Amino acid sequence: MCSSPLQPTEAPLLSALALAAQWQHVSLHTPGHKGGTGASQGLIDVLGHLALVADLPEIPGLDNLFAPEGPIKAAQTLAAMAFGAEETGFLANGSTSGIEAAILATCGPGDRILVPRNVHQSVLSGLVLSGASPIYLNPTYSADWGLALGVTAEAIATALATYPEIKAVVVVSPTYEGICSDIAAIAASVHRHDAILLVDEAHGPHLHFHPDLPQDAIAAGADLAIQSTHKVLSALTQAAMVHVQGTRINRERLRRALTMTQSSSPNYLLLASLDAARHQMALDGSALLTQTLKLVDMVRSRCQDFSPIRTLSAAAVAALPGGFVLDPTRLTVDVSPLGITGFTADEYLHHQHRVTVELPTLTSLTSIFSIGNTTADGAQLTAALRSLVDQADTLEPFTHQRLSNLIQPLPDLSQPPMGPRDAFFAPQRAVAIPAAIGQLSAVALCPYPPGIPVVLPGEVITPGAIAHLQTVHQAGGTITGLADPALATLQIVAQP
Repeated sequence: MCSSPLQPTEAPLLSALALAAQWQHVSLHTPGHKGGTGASQGLIDVLGHLALVADLPEIPGLDNLFAPEGPIKAAQTLAAMAFGAEETGFLANGSTSGIEAAILATCGPGDRILVPRNVHQSVLSGLVLSGASPIYLNPTYSADWGLALGVTAEAIATALATYPEIKAVVVVSPTYEGICSDIAAIAASVHRHDAILLVDEAHGPHLHFHPDLPQDAIAAGADLAIQSTHKVLSALTQAAMVHVQGTRINRERLRRALTMTQSSSPNYLLLASLDAARHQMALDGSALLTQTLKLVDMVRSRCQDFSPIRTLSAAAVAALPGGFVLDPTRLTVDVSPLGITGFTADEYLHHQHRVTVELPTLTSLTSIFSIGNTTADGAQLTAALRSLVDQADTLEPFTHQRLSNLIQPLPDLSQPPMGPRDAFFAPQRAVAIPAAIGQLSAVALCPYPPGIPVVLPGEVITPGAIAHLQTVHQAGGTITGLADPALATLQIVAQP
């Protein structure tokens, strides 16, 4: 007899894990804590006994992530149905593993791939692993807000005309601040060129579930989208999904790539949390997100009265060039008119008001509102921001400079003298800042703001890039890629 069709009300993997955790047996398999009996008391106190009992490996009944035939296959099928994809894969190593696998599945050594400069580090890792040759596209940037907005279909069309051998295109949408590119227009442009569109949608797993949110990448025509289900939905940290549609992606090659980028011992608590998050959104996602949108709208409205700080709104984004739209569940507040950095504001909110935001930058704070936030959370944030405005004069001041004036303009399109893979495997050495100018960087150097690497692996280090890095560093900002926290030296390719 044929099995009955899967129903959204089911949670097959979560149910299978619950049954396996209740099954009394002698554990002569991993993990070593044996259902918690061998765990330290400290770990038991933090996680609880039930979580340790359910921390199981691929025992009979729990299926195999890399050759699913049972509850994992059923859970992934239901996820594809819920998220509007033809096929969905669960990721226990985060979106990072999905992005690396997507590049490995679409590009080989020497293949050209179009990459916006504001990509996540995992894209650069995918370039190192695959040996693909990047063409870098400078994203549209708002100097007024100090933000990378994204890329446009027109810019991508120009890149494809300039480099017709481009095989795949990577797009980041939404950005950390919730700014979404026009994926439908981009997909049409990419597909006219017969290239593959890969969307890093790590911050957008909720978009599919409410009509007042921007269109999700798969619905807009992307060939593949990677989502961090844990970021704004209810999966456990590190749990993510990859969604695929159409014939441009070699799915067997993608499956093989995922076995390379994921652990061979995936955590079933993470996998089951993906099934649970899908189940929740399939049944109640629209109603839950309606509550979230009302909450963040209320907070944004109240913050408009907190002069001189300002909040990024859908109208403000729509007024910027490029056809971008805002995911309203992200709240970005520009604190620079207070004469302090976002880092200082972040410390104040965290320590004085017990409000912890997602992303502080030199000029702003970005908060993520999700289905887990409450009205009380919104009230506490607004009170904290009101207090920040009132107390700003007592905090460490910083004279903001226009960062766009400190860095040499980046070209719209560029091909590095050395690819990321060659830069990674080349001999490297640390040199003093003055000696680094004119050399090839061995790493990506990415200051926040604006979250766009000023130097990528294999690119030439310029005086403008140094000036930008030093300004952000002096302000207490974040610069990823530094081996020397004091910014006295930089890692360069040691050329013969």
